[in-house]
Amino acid sequence: MPSLARRGRGATLNPPVRYDARTTAAFDDGWQTLETGFADLPPLPTTLTRDASRSVISYNTSPDIGFDRAVNPYRGCEHGCIYCYARPTHAYLGYSPGLDFETKLIYKPDVAELLERELRKPGYVPRVLALGSNTDPYQPVERTLKLTRGVLDVLDRFNHPVSIVTKSAGVLRDLDILGHMASRGLARVYLSVTTLDPVLARRMEPRAASPARRLAAISELTRAGVPVGVLAAPMIPGLNDAELERILEAASRAGARHAGYVLLRLPHELRQMFEAWLMEHFPDRARHVLNLVRETRAGGLNDARFHHRFTGSGVYADLLLRRFTRAARQWGLEETREGLVTEAFRVPGPPKAGLAEAQLSLL
Repeated sequence: MPSLARRGRGATLNPPVRYDARTTAAFDDGWQTLETGFADLPPLPTTLTRDASRSVISYNTSPDIGFDRAVNPYRGCEHGCIYCYARPTHAYLGYSPGLDFETKLIYKPDVAELLERELRKPGYVPRVLALGSNTDPYQPVERTLKLTRGVLDVLDRFNHPVSIVTKSAGVLRDLDILGHMASRGLARVYLSVTTLDPVLARRMEPRAASPARRLAAISELTRAGVPVGVLAAPMIPGLNDAELERILEAASRAGARHAGYVLLRLPHELRQMFEAWLMEHFPDRARHVLNLVRETRAGGLNDARFHHRFTGSGVYADLLLRRFTRAARQWGLEETREGLVTEAFRVPGPPKAGLAEAQLSLL
């Protein structure tokens, strides 16, 4: 199968949806039709489809995750990170986890209104809500759609705590809201920094902010009084894991107060896609990287067991954990993460209604 690599896109494949009963496969009939058909592929545009969801808070009971609820204004992510563990979720929508994931985006235009409706339900008990648990809330389309800003506006009015994870310096656009919330103990932000090498970053995550811009965002958030952490995630054995200590040092110097890391995860189609991406961009070390991944995943390319999927197992994984622990201590990033305030949650007055709705309410 020829590569489907496009400029500005991460995946080099568009594997079939695993739930489809029938799939198609490219076939060379001996007349070089594949080579001709896949030559000079045009750029892939980003398309947007409205999401008709009637609720927006998703809950989880995973023992590996430090939050039990999240909101994701978008499904799919234009950043195009080849390693993204969320790619396989696009199959639930009938799309490929490959190029479809980063070009066919589903957005929730009513996410703020639906969130407010759920927060107003009697008996709702507030806990820290995560933004960016599945796809980045500040991916490029957020510049115009501003759905994440709408969510933050609702959380601010309800005094509801929020934790954000992003690879984008676009989070600085909402510094006014985040600063106001942070002053009341209601907000914190984590910047994901996978590498300090801009060339490697462009290959792994083609439409995310450069490493330098992410570090600058940490500095600006810190100056505004917003608690900031860094996530060295994912660490890919043999590719970017040698940078772990340097990433933590740079983030600490920028003002980060906490740190975390996650070992590369390759669920479902991601195994095939990551292997193809390695052969495309790093053919000289592809086999070595994959062998190291297998060392940390009990001989396979993925281990979905709780308490193992984020950190892996084996000698190599243990060494990575010890390196992280030492570097976090050295650079002052092992400070106990402060809890966000939940006691201040309150339901404000009813949302403003139009004239017609106000008149109907009198009947």
